[in-house]
Amino acid sequence: MTHHVILGAGPAGVIAAETIRKHSPSDAITLVGDEREPPYSRMAIPYLLIGNVQESGTYLRKSPTHLQDLGVKLIKGKAKSVDAASKNIALEGGEILSFDTLLIATGSHPIRPPIPGIDAVGVHSCWTLEDARAIQSLATKGARVLQLGAGFIGCIIMESLAARGVKLSVVEMGDRMVPRMMGPTAGGMIRDWCEEKGVEVFTGTRVEAIEPGNPLKVRLSNGQTVEADLVISAAGVRPAIGFLENSGITSLLGVLTDEHLETNVPGVFAAGDCAEAFDKVSGKTIVSAIQPNAAEQARVAALNMLAFARGNAPLAELKGVTQINVLDTLGLISTSFGDWEGRPGGEHVELTDTAARKHLSLQFQGDVLVGCNSVGWTEHVGVMRGLVEGQVKLGAWKDTLMQDPTQLVAAYLASAQGQSAWSGAQDERRR
Repeated sequence: MTHHVILGAGPAGVIAAETIRKHSPSDAITLVGDEREPPYSRMAIPYLLIGNVQESGTYLRKSPTHLQDLGVKLIKGKAKSVDAASKNIALEGGEILSFDTLLIATGSHPIRPPIPGIDAVGVHSCWTLEDARAIQSLATKGARVLQLGAGFIGCIIMESLAARGVKLSVVEMGDRMVPRMMGPTAGGMIRDWCEEKGVEVFTGTRVEAIEPGNPLKVRLSNGQTVEADLVISAAGVRPAIGFLENSGITSLLGVLTDEHLETNVPGVFAAGDCAEAFDKVSGKTIVSAIQPNAAEQARVAALNMLAFARGNAPLAELKGVTQINVLDTLGLISTSFGDWEGRPGGEHVELTDTAARKHLSLQFQGDVLVGCNSVGWTEHVGVMRGLVEGQVKLGAWKDTLMQDPTQLVAAYLASAQGQSAWSGAQDERRR
């Protein structure tokens, strides 16, 4: 009997297990997760903190016996090492698992910045349900909360903290908020918005030390010291793949995969936040840590695990991974798609209406929109994504957008439909 092992019980791991079982009723499936709770979605944690859902509302599946009913063996454990040559996995508790196919879906873990006092009582990440419980107990109405980091994850956390009625301060090393998603103008608009909402924002500032105590005393690089009842470290995440050292499996930033989500080792695959997959827009491999990408990667990897086990050619191919970010920061919607910073030799146009809190930036390579970001343009989100992901040739519409970026919808309707009709005609001729 073929044995499929999946490391990681998040969305990618669960979807992969379900996909394998759907297409193979008898293969053995072992799912390894390192948290005591049932598989859950980290993206639901802010809603838990706001109070919109209970802990059970974060669970990926409603039935507590879902995996058991599918015949999936769930092991609580953490991988210590992998030996690809012998097809063995050593868990931290000493157990050894052997596999016929392996999916690495271990996700990410929070970056712990090297700050004196970062391990003090009252300093927490916001990544697990255990973290959420600690934050719930400390982030009460009126509590002084300092958040380290104003990137994408930090802004999501900030939304839930504000809803709890805390007195919030945010410290960001970059010169603007969300620096890996927004340029200076857009990032500055988000900062101004947050400050108007009562959030104290320090950009271009580092936390130099945290002095333990009640309250905690946080020393900043600007010379100020801020007192806090709770410090949240939201300095970013990185793929949780340290256990793969000396495994024989190639990793760069994440586990390197091909279009079938297979690694350099036949029969070993990766999906989700820990996978480095091909991005069709930029033409390079990237780690795109968002749940929709994780779900699709898991489906593709699972089908190809089955194909490998049966000695067949790969069944599925990943169409691509595009950087997609849509963020709600205290009610202000911002987006980022593809190569939003542009490409060498490309062209760029932007439009800013500070009073209306609107900003739109478009990046072109030839007549193709390769990236864009926006603040306040909620009606154009789907169109921006469609143009970037579809690599739609805009033709003369590109010049129109350079003159008036707000014509995105008209450009999309004319160009995408025209391109689709041309492709259909070409397909008809081939028949």
